[in-house]
Amino acid sequence: MSDTSELIERTVDGAGPAAATGRGRLHRVLGVSFGIAVLIGNTILIGILRTPGDVAAQLPHPALFIGIWIVGGLYALIGAASLAEPGAMLGRSGGQYPIVRRGLGEYPAFVVGWSDWISTCGPIALGGMVFTEYLQPLVPALAGWKVPAGVGLVLLFGFLLWRGIRIGDLSQQVLSAAKALAFGGLITVCLLVPVPGGSGVIARALPSGLALVTSILLALQLVIYTYDGWTGPLYFGEETKDAGRGMPRSMVLGEVLVILIYVLVNVAFVRVLGVSRMAGDPFVAATAGKALFGANGDLVIRLIVLIAILSGMNACALMAARILHAMSRDRLLPASLATVNAGGTPSVAHWTTIGVAAGMILTGTVDSVLALCAFFFVVNYSMSFLSVFALRRKEPDTPRPWRVPGFPYTTGLALLGSFAFLAGSMVTDWSHSWRSMVLLALSYPVYRAAVRGRLSPRA
Repeated sequence: MSDTSELIERTVDGAGPAAATGRGRLHRVLGVSFGIAVLIGNTILIGILRTPGDVAAQLPHPALFIGIWIVGGLYALIGAASLAEPGAMLGRSGGQYPIVRRGLGEYPAFVVGWSDWISTCGPIALGGMVFTEYLQPLVPALAGWKVPAGVGLVLLFGFLLWRGIRIGDLSQQVLSAAKALAFGGLITVCLLVPVPGGSGVIARALPSGLALVTSILLALQLVIYTYDGWTGPLYFGEETKDAGRGMPRSMVLGEVLVILIYVLVNVAFVRVLGVSRMAGDPFVAATAGKALFGANGDLVIRLIVLIAILSGMNACALMAARILHAMSRDRLLPASLATVNAGGTPSVAHWTTIGVAAGMILTGTVDSVLALCAFFFVVNYSMSFLSVFALRRKEPDTPRPWRVPGFPYTTGLALLGSFAFLAGSMVTDWSHSWRSMVLLALSYPVYRAAVRGRLSPRA
């Protein structure tokens, strides 16, 4: 590791090198409540309203159906607890990138950084498109304006969050609180209001033998993808007050809250519809809403979706800029991307993110980009969990404010799960996986060019 890199990592609050170069620094103003809010914002999206139908199709039995959501939640909690250790130890912003860089080296971190950034820009663009799609029936004037409206929403978040991290903190907490309340209201109504015609909780015939094992694995994969998003607090290590304690609290408490919401949502859906009606339904929430509220059910679910999307877009826009900022300070990207304005926003990185997200909408490439990034989604987690083991071996004496409970077994389980999902991704979606591996191969010459382009030390 170079002297410059060591200086960067020791200067956790950005006061040293960043200030010296006149590019500003990140502000340490965020608390645990923001960490929980950004985790909820980045995790709870429309997947939980759609995925239960696919999971029920694999496991059409109430006990197994609810059980797989509990198991998936526990797996996500193990992952969050594992990465909270290096997150609290390093206290750097940038998500998984600084963890992998410290644990495995610069090139693996380069792969994680750029792929994580692109796959975080994708949901911003997708959110803009889906938001206008769901809003159009409520605002008919939007008909034919889906693309301009989506770009406009992305730009609106750009101007809002550009002002500073305090605005981002406030907007994330308000939107995530609204999301939690909306889901809480949905759960309460589904569990307490009498269901017209009865709940119809009837178990369908389950597959047996190897077919049952396959169904469980497929269902678990769907569930874990739906739980994805628990890395949110890792993107703000340098901006979190007392990150050593705040980071683990945000990640663990936030994930416990997500598990509670997800399990209760699914219990509520089972009560209203029964697993048989849920199986294969592409939008279970809408069906449950119509069963309870009749014609008004569509409006209720649309409002929940709209709130969920706004919270997710806010979180992703905040997160993505921190990745570019961290990579620039490590001299892997242009120096301008490390610029931070007076409000604590990495301004050039922020507008680069907003521009790319808007460009995805204009070019219609959102779905293709997200499909290619699915491969890196699993690769990045695998390298992050490996980094926990590497750091335990390389830096056993480095102070760790938080240690993974049950290490090495818990983190080892998370790592084995990542390897299994990576293999599953390659088998079930080979058409995108091989393209992703080509991109992985091409990343090395790009990385070498970035290294050769280092003309002078900088933060």
